[in-house]
Amino acid sequence: MSLEPDPPAARIDPPAWLRAGAPAAVLAALPSSRAVGGAVRDALAGRPVHDVDVAAPLPPEAVAARLRAAGLKVFETGLQHGTVTAVLDHEPVEVTSLRRDLATDGRHATVSWTENWREDAARRDFTINALSLDAEGRLWDYFGGRADLAAGRVRFVGDAATRLAEDYLRLLRFFRFQARYGRGEPDAAAMAAIRAAVPGLARLSAERVWMELKRLLEAPDPVPSLALMRETGVLGAVLPEARSLPPLARLGEADPLLRFAVLLGAGGSQPAGDAEAVARRLRLSGEEARRLRGLLSTPPPDPDLAGADLRRWLADVPPEAARDAARAAEAADGRDRAGLRGRVAATPRPVFPLQGRDALALGLPAGPAVGRALAATRRWWWDGGCTAPAESCREALKRFATS
Repeated sequence: MSLEPDPPAARIDPPAWLRAGAPAAVLAALPSSRAVGGAVRDALAGRPVHDVDVAAPLPPEAVAARLRAAGLKVFETGLQHGTVTAVLDHEPVEVTSLRRDLATDGRHATVSWTENWREDAARRDFTINALSLDAEGRLWDYFGGRADLAAGRVRFVGDAATRLAEDYLRLLRFFRFQARYGRGEPDAAAMAAIRAAVPGLARLSAERVWMELKRLLEAPDPVPSLALMRETGVLGAVLPEARSLPPLARLGEADPLLRFAVLLGAGGSQPAGDAEAVARRLRLSGEEARRLRGLLSTPPPDPDLAGADLRRWLADVPPEAARDAARAAEAADGRDRAGLRGRVAATPRPVFPLQGRDALALGLPAGPAVGRALAATRRWWWDGGCTAPAESCREALKRFATS
């Protein structure tokens, strides 16, 4: 990509986050630096800014030295990539030296430092992420990102195929940004390049794929982007277990794991296959895998479930799984389960009141007989609607222990 002279900077009122705290201190310590990326994009879009990233036309060692001299704490969090983290009053700001790519392999890049802002912007993924803003409110827009943001257009910087070949994770990032910022028809050049680049997804690590899927599923409405992913072959490449999208459209809550499970068929009569296999392949955390197992293994509850039947169901299903199952089933079949969710919230989970020590107290020898007697007693308790108190259960245990 040819590097033209910098366009003249536009001027905006510096946002509040740029005038105080750690970002202001970083920009003051590095007078030639600018805020870049998501913070600038979201400020222009009128959205909340959560994390501020700064870029500087200095090598990382010089950046770190100047920040420390200004009294900021500095952590060399990614020095090989030119990134340090500056902290003031527990507020972190990532500061990265301007870079240019020397070589890329679809996953990683070898970089060198540069002082050229356009050169650094040219290696970013989308035009809306290639904006930069200095402390005085001067805004640099090298590739039309401000107009794209206003139009709801997610467009790659320069040639889309080249950007994708540099890092195939950008296929997935495109759909995440399309879900959050896109409006109307997606960029035709981007879609054509994505279709051609689908085989490159096989080079990505499972952790990176799951990270992007989860972020997409956090969007207010991920369904149109998921439909585009299916149309281009991307969804089949990264999540072949995905089922139909209408249930996901009916799920109103922006809970990424619940959405993921519904995408896999949770709440329906035939959830997609093996939760363990999906969790292993995408490297879900232990907690995520546990919840996914519960969502895919819990049978969809009837909307009219109440009384003894509701208590029996709750005795077998943990409270969180019960709530999840009701929401997933409502999304799957479209039947209103608001009343069921209310009854679940209002009904204490019945807990079988006996344990192994109760059987041993009756003189049963430790071993299989204890398990059989307790199982039979629990079944009796369950059949009776899960209301029998501990003393009644002990009496039943005596009967089963001697029968």
